[in-house]
Amino acid sequence: MPTYDYRCENNKRVIEVSHRMSDTLTNWGELCACAGLELGDTPADTPVQRLATGGNVISSHRLGSGTAPSCASGSCCAGGMCGLN
Repeated sequence: MPTYDYRCENNKRVIEVSHRMSDTLTNWGELCACAGLELGDTPADTPVQRLATGGNVISSHRLGSGTAPSCASGSCCAGGMCGLN
């Protein structure tokens, strides 16, 4: 199953979950249930948004940083064709 990143504006968390392409999570309660997480202090009906990651790895510490993710190995593509190294 594909993975998707969802962001909650209320608590500023980004959570990665796997689900069918036909599924869409719309609130914090659905997201926590899918990820196996506790709700915490965020109300279950708080809206969440799926991020358009384009296949890149997105993590919460990179959001708003203005920098693109980099390859873990530093040489992901022959000749640097991916533009991430």
